[in-house]
Amino acid sequence: MSFVEKRDVFRPESGEAPFGIEEIFFSHTDDRGIIKSGNFLFQKISHYSWGELLGAPHKIIRHEDMPKGVFHLLWKTIQAGKPMGAYVKNRTKDQLEYWVFAVVLPYNGGYLSVRIKPSTEVLNKVVKLYSGALEKEKDGTHSAAESSDYIVAGIQDMGFSDYAAFCSHVLAQELSSRDALLKRSASTSKDRFQSMLNAASDLQEETAGLSQAFEAIGTIPTNLRVIATRLEAAGGAISVLSQNYWAMSQEISGWFNNFVADPRSDFAKIRDTIDECWMLHCTARILHEAATDFERERRQLGTIETDTEKKSLDQLATEQTALANKGLKKIAEEAERIATAITVMRRYISGLSMTRVMCKIESARLPRGGDSLSDIIEQLGAFQGTINRQLGTIENMSRNIQSMAQTLIQEQNGGVTS
Repeated sequence: MSFVEKRDVFRPESGEAPFGIEEIFFSHTDDRGIIKSGNFLFQKISHYSWGELLGAPHKIIRHEDMPKGVFHLLWKTIQAGKPMGAYVKNRTKDQLEYWVFAVVLPYNGGYLSVRIKPSTEVLNKVVKLYSGALEKEKDGTHSAAESSDYIVAGIQDMGFSDYAAFCSHVLAQELSSRDALLKRSASTSKDRFQSMLNAASDLQEETAGLSQAFEAIGTIPTNLRVIATRLEAAGGAISVLSQNYWAMSQEISGWFNNFVADPRSDFAKIRDTIDECWMLHCTARILHEAATDFERERRQLGTIETDTEKKSLDQLATEQTALANKGLKKIAEEAERIATAITVMRRYISGLSMTRVMCKIESARLPRGGDSLSDIIEQLGAFQGTINRQLGTIENMSRNIQSMAQTLIQEQNGGVTS
């Protein structure tokens, strides 16, 4: 039975407010948090009349167990124009309580909050975290901003890099759990996004290893020049070749640090972009379901212009899907750029290899003292072999990320929302 067909249900005198796993409800506020509209479930669960809700501050349903730090983090995120997810405990007019996972995002000059019922074990961890934050707020040791930092630190202790990563992962988990409880088809996008994040982590580790290899080898070209100078007259073949090798290795290292190692580069932010796309993808899915349910709404919802709200909600869902696709396209393009750059880097390495071989040939002609030079040349050969293997691994990982991003785009464009 759909929620449209449901009427009054039994409400207990205390404890948890009735809220089904299949239900999604939303509310729309202005930029100050004043309620402008919502769906029937929002009003039903809150147990307030529309006359009491419309024009009231959204905190009318806030539970005193909620730390201010959560809302500080919420406002900071949504005022930056980004969606945010959070576990929130609410209180109804008749003093019942209920937990939701809420996704809040900018909407029509204000904000929209869409909620589902939590059903994973993550909630238990969050309840303990919130309790600790609330205690510090009450004893005066933490301001709202400090409480927000405390919550983020607790999230990081759970294994997440930041709150944005927590949001995307947990929302996907909640949707997957909800699907299972509702006997829906298993998610495909959750596994793809997780695989893409894992690949991005591996890719960053591999490139960090490549950077370390360059640092480890950094003094060898210089040593090659010094030894060459001792073994032959200035301007000799070995001296010239060693100088060329040093210059080329410096160019490669500089290119790598600017292109890959720079924390401001798109490559360095690829994990953040994947998390952001995952959040947008999950948000779009919730919005599409909420819009579909609201489209079937036939009740009079106070003074709310339901036709206008229906169109706006559906448009917002479409926009979030488009933003997710835009981000996925950016990921695919960045992965392609990395793979293409590997080809450029291999040409650099090939040039080093040729110079090293020529150094080896010239060193064999030296009458004496060539052993130390040969040792360095062998070290360079081993270094180049390691670099080539790492470049191959990085290229394969990049192609894998590119393929997964393109698949997700195709699924979303084809209407697949799982």
